Amino acid sequence: MLAYVIRRLLLLIPMIAGMVAVTFALLLIIPGDPASVLLGQEASPDAIASLRAALRLDQPWHVRLLDYYASLLRGDMGRSIFQNAPVADIIAGRLAATIELAVVALLLATAIGLALGVAAAVRQGSLVDTGAMLFAQLGVSMPVYWLGLLLMLAFAVKLGWAPAVGRGEPLAPAIVSTLTGRPAALADALSHIALPAFALAANSAAVISRLVRASMIDVLQEDFVRTAYAKGLRRPRVIWRHALGNALLPVLSIIGLRFGALLGGAVLTETIFAWPGLGQLTVAAIAQRDLPLIQGIALSFALIFAIVNLIVDLLYAAVDPRVRLG
Repeated sequence: MLAYVIRRLLLLIPMIAGMVAVTFALLLIIPGDPASVLLGQEASPDAIASLRAALRLDQPWHVRLLDYYASLLRGDMGRSIFQNAPVADIIAGRLAATIELAVVALLLATAIGLALGVAAAVRQGSLVDTGAMLFAQLGVSMPVYWLGLLLMLAFAVKLGWAPAVGRGEPLAPAIVSTLTGRPAALADALSHIALPAFALAANSAAVISRLVRASMIDVLQEDFVRTAYAKGLRRPRVIWRHALGNALLPVLSIIGLRFGALLGGAVLTETIFAWPGLGQLTVAAIAQRDLPLIQGIALSFALIFAIVNLIVDLLYAAVDPRVRLG
């Protein structure tokens, strides 16, 4: 297991180098000049050229790429053109909100997907199965921004059950406050995160439920399940302890991949619900052509996705020893 972990960690090095190169190349094809945007349409060509030189935008692309690699090795992600602050500091100030939203959405999607998938599989062909798959079809088909607007209209505007926009108390400190006898902070945090988290989780819950259903149907027809019933084990124990454990192996890798989709969906969700995370920051940075900030955000998203997939691979290897030998 240790050799597998070391091998997977070493693979992160070329992966990160490739992610930096791809992110840099994508920014080269973005139309618009940051110097022109920063100085405005009335700026003289000399002023624009001077600012381009100050930002090193006049350097060849390969020089700028090598400089960026060297800066990253020093822990420097550059400086935002418009906010005049280190990119790493700006991202650090927004990262917690995005991670919080993505993790809550992933937990919600996993819980809903597992419950619907198992219920549909054990009652195949029934109304429960039809209803679960109808939910899955709606979840896959409905865009996250449209679902977000519908949830906001129904539960915030019409019913008034939850705030329409903004972020309440951060979830981790709110949980600590609850443990010390102040549950109001947790209620405020949950009321703010409920709508954006469900809007973000719906698509992933649909995908997970369909995969769990298909995997569970296959496992329930295996000989060891019939043997468990023949030994007199109760149905809930057979389903939750024996069948679901084996059915979760292919689902585990999908859950890791869905975390990347949740990070991508956070860009739209945070914009709709005014959630102060990296997604909202991304939209503002793109509108301003703030290249260092866009580059830093894209790299941060890629790094989070790579680390989550590394964790999923290690969990998969721990559950299935054949992976370590591959």
